[in-house]
Amino acid sequence: MMEVNGVSYHLETIGNGPKKLLWLHGFTGKGNNFKEALTFFENHDEYTFILLDFLGHGNSSIPADSGRYSMENTVEDIRAILDEMQITKIFLVGYSMGGRVALAFSATYPSYVEKLVLESASPGLRKEEERLDRTKADKRLAERILHDGLEAFVEHWTNIPLFQTQKLLSEDRQLQIKEQRLQNSPIGLANSLSGLGTGSQPSYWERLEDCKIMVLLLAGEDDKKFVLIAEKMERLMKNAQYVKISGAGHAIHVEQPRKFGKIVSEFLSN
Repeated sequence: MMEVNGVSYHLETIGNGPKKLLWLHGFTGKGNNFKEALTFFENHDEYTFILLDFLGHGNSSIPADSGRYSMENTVEDIRAILDEMQITKIFLVGYSMGGRVALAFSATYPSYVEKLVLESASPGLRKEEERLDRTKADKRLAERILHDGLEAFVEHWTNIPLFQTQKLLSEDRQLQIKEQRLQNSPIGLANSLSGLGTGSQPSYWERLEDCKIMVLLLAGEDDKKFVLIAEKMERLMKNAQYVKISGAGHAIHVEQPRKFGKIVSEFLSN
């Protein structure tokens, strides 16, 4: 555990290589969701892998104030963690919610980021009306978590269209994912939705053209919404390359860990 800015983050560090690689997970996840993909990394010994649990997830703090989970606060917490670890340059990988955070961190503190990988990620919503509508939807979902309980929410979340391709995974793997989600706290997930949901974050679309960092954009071919988002991002970012992953939906690192690990490690090594 590491305390920064009055909260505690759970961090797991794997390896002791010179390249520091920070992994940021998605909503309902935790840092060790990436562990299987790490086994397929080339030049594994070159890296120190840092797996972080966001607030309200895994073993990190669960602040009562939903505002503490905001994008601005989360970005400042990550900077404080890196400073505490005396890391001045980081390779950064973010998935879904973690991808939005990774993009926000890179836009705010570009000097810290060596290369950036965004998996199934979005720069947010362009229009104020869209953000307001999404904020209301996130609030309703947060209230549902608190009212119906974690088990009912996880059952709902497991069956949303975004994760239908995960039904192709083995029953054991599906059960592992479900059990991990059930380890979260209802108040932690609800507050994360309120503070760090897509509707609550600023739009970073207008800042993509200013990004000078080398960026790898990944989307699963069956995740049509995020394929379109990645294509639009690639057109706007000067140093971005986009790869569409066959046989995958939203969670590429779970559905195609071998492809994911190989493509990401090749990008980071070149």
